[in-house]
Amino acid sequence: MTLCKLSFQNIKKSFKDYAIYFFTLILGVAIFYVFNAIDSQTVLLQTKKSTDDIIKLMTQSLSSISIFVSFILGFLIIYASRFLIKRRNKEFAIYMTLGMSKRKISFILFMETIIIGVLSLGVGLGLGVILSQLMSLLVANMFEADMTTFAFTFSQSALLKTFCYFGIMYLLVMIFNTIQINKCKLIDLINANKHSEKVKIKNPIICFLMLLIAISILGYCYYRVSVPEGTSALSVKELGIIIILGSISTFLLFWSLSGLILKIVQKIHSVYYKGLNSFTLRQISSKVNTTVFSMTIICLMLFITICVLSSSLSIKNSMTSNLKELAPIDIELSKTRNIPKELQADYGYTDGQIDSSYKTISETLKDLNIDEEKYLKDQTSLHLYIDDSLTYATSMGKALDRMKKAYPYLDYTSPEAIVKLSEYNKVAKMLNNKTYTLDENEYMVIGDYESMIELRNVALKDNTPLTIFGKQLTPKYKEVKNGFIEISSNHITDGIIIVPDHVIDIANNSPKLEKEYLLANYKANDQKGKEKIEEIFTNPELNKLYPDAILNGNSRISIYDASIGLGAMITFIGLYLGIIFLISSAALLALKELSESTDNIVRYNMLRKIGASNKQLNKALFRQIAIFFLFPLLIAIIHSIFGIKFCTFLLETFGKEEMLASVSMTMLFLIVIYGGYFLITYYCSKNIIKEKRI
Repeated sequence: MTLCKLSFQNIKKSFKDYAIYFFTLILGVAIFYVFNAIDSQTVLLQTKKSTDDIIKLMTQSLSSISIFVSFILGFLIIYASRFLIKRRNKEFAIYMTLGMSKRKISFILFMETIIIGVLSLGVGLGLGVILSQLMSLLVANMFEADMTTFAFTFSQSALLKTFCYFGIMYLLVMIFNTIQINKCKLIDLINANKHSEKVKIKNPIICFLMLLIAISILGYCYYRVSVPEGTSALSVKELGIIIILGSISTFLLFWSLSGLILKIVQKIHSVYYKGLNSFTLRQISSKVNTTVFSMTIICLMLFITICVLSSSLSIKNSMTSNLKELAPIDIELSKTRNIPKELQADYGYTDGQIDSSYKTISETLKDLNIDEEKYLKDQTSLHLYIDDSLTYATSMGKALDRMKKAYPYLDYTSPEAIVKLSEYNKVAKMLNNKTYTLDENEYMVIGDYESMIELRNVALKDNTPLTIFGKQLTPKYKEVKNGFIEISSNHITDGIIIVPDHVIDIANNSPKLEKEYLLANYKANDQKGKEKIEEIFTNPELNKLYPDAILNGNSRISIYDASIGLGAMITFIGLYLGIIFLISSAALLALKELSESTDNIVRYNMLRKIGASNKQLNKALFRQIAIFFLFPLLIAIIHSIFGIKFCTFLLETFGKEEMLASVSMTMLFLIVIYGGYFLITYYCSKNIIKEKRI
C-alpha cells in the first residue's frame, strides 16, 4: 500500500515531466480509436450500394494499417519510458541508498505505468469518441451519405482494439522498465548526470566537401522527380535508387552542417558573443553533432508526412472536381470490333467473341434482349480506326528520341487511334467539347493527358506530315487541342488523330475498324429512374451470361461513385499515416530535447552562478529548442517542395486540382501538433533547468 501511495505521489510530483508522455499517449489513443471506429459510424449512414464495397475495403485497410501504427506508437511509448527513467536516476539512487530493493523500485514503475495507462486511455478514448463524431460528418460528406439517420455512436470493436493494442504496449513497457532497473548499479545512478557524450571536432574542410556532395546529390534527385521528362522515365528501381540517394544526402547534409554552423557563426563576432549566443550555438552544434542519424530519420518522417498529407487531402477533390467535365453523359458503351481470326490464339478469344466482334453495339444489345430505344436517348456512335503503318514512332517524327527518353517503356510500335472528323464533332457536342473543321489535306490531334501532350506538341510544331491510309496530311494546329472520346474520372487521352471523312474511305481502302463507341443519355428525369436503367446496362451478370458479347459499359453514376469512394479511402489512409508520422517525429524531437535539458542542468546552474538571469536562460533555451525543432522541419519542407511536384505528376491523370488548400491544411496540422509539442517541450525544459541547483 505504501508503494502504491508513493507511485501516486511520484506522478503528481513529476506531472510536468510526464506532459510529453501524456500528450503522446492521449493523441495516440484518440487517433487509434477514431480511425478504427469508422466502420461503426458508416453502418448508420445511408450510402449507395455501389459505395458499400469501397467503404468495407477502406475499413479493412485501416484495420490492417492499425497494426503498423501500433508498432510505431509502441516504439514511442518505450522511448518515452526510457527518458523518464533517465530523468529519475538520482531518485532511484536515493531509494537504493535507503535500502529499497530493485524489485520494489520495479513495482513502483509498474504501478506508475498502470496509472498513466488508465489515465491516458480514459482521456484519449473520451477525446476519440468526440472526434469520431466529427469523423462521421467527414465520412458522410465524402461519400455523400444521407445524414437523416446520423446519431451519436460508440464503437465497441474500436474500444476493444484500442484496449488490446495499448494493453500489449504497456505490458512491453513494464517488461522494459523491469529490465532497465535490474541492470542499474547504484554508482551508475549517482553519477548518471556526470557522464556526457564525447563530441569529436570535425574537420571543416571535410565538412564543406561533404556539404557540396550532399547538395549535388540532392540537386540531381530534385531534378529527376520534378522535371516531367525525367519523372515519366523513372522505373520503380530508379525511384528506389533516388530515395536511397536522397536519404544518404540528407544524412550528409546534417553531418556536414553540424560541423560547419559553429565555425561559421564563430567568425561573426557581433552575433557569436552577443548575450548567451555562444552557449546556445555550442549546445545546438553539439546536439546535432551527436544526433545526426536521429535528425535524418526525423527529417525524412516529416518529409513523408507533408507529402502524404498534402497529396491525400487533395486527391479526393482532384478525382471529383473534373467529373462534370469528363463524364457529362449518362453512359458510354464500347466494343472491340472486327477481331482477325489469326489473333484468336494469341489473345484467347472464343469463336463466339470473334463472330460477335463483327456486330454493331446496337445489334449486340438486341442479342441481349435490351431495348435501346426504350431506355436511351441522344445516341451518338463513334468508330475508332487504325492504320498499321501509322504508329507512335512514325507520328512523333523528330520528337521520337525525346519521347523515348521521357517514356522508355512505351510500346512505340502500337498504332495510333484515328477518328473521322464528322463523328468526333458529334461526340464533342455531347461531351461539351469544341468542334473543328479541317481541309482535305489536314489532320489534328486531340488529347487531355498533359505530359504526353507536351511531347506531341514538339512533333506538331515541327509540322510533321503523316501518311494515313495512303493520303499525306499536314497538321492544321501546332499544338494538341483539348478533347476526349471516353468518359472517365481521369485525364487519360494521350492523343487521337482526327482526319477529314474522305481519308477513311470504307468503300475503297477498307480501313481497319478497331473499336466502336455508343454514347447516350437515359430516358429518365430523376436519379432513381436513372439508377434502374443503370442496373440494366451495367449489370455484371450480363458478361457472365453472355461472355461472347464483349460489350463494356461505363456510366456517369459508376464513375462518380468509384471516384468518391477511392478518393475518400486514399484520404483517410493518408490522414491516418500522416498524423501518426507527424506525432512520431515531433515526440522523438521533444524527448531528445527533454533528455538534453536533463543532462544540462549543471551547465544552466553554472550560468546562473556567473550572473546569467532566468530571463536570459529562458531566452537561450527557447532559441535552442526552436532551432532544434525548425532545423529538420526546414530541410523536410525543401524536400517536400519537390516531393509534392512528383506527387502532382503522379496524380496528373486525376486532374489539375490546386494543392494550395491541401498544403494549407497540412501546415495547419504541423502548427497544431508539431507546434504543440514544441511549446510543451519548452515549458517542460524550463521546468527541468529550474528544479535543481548546485
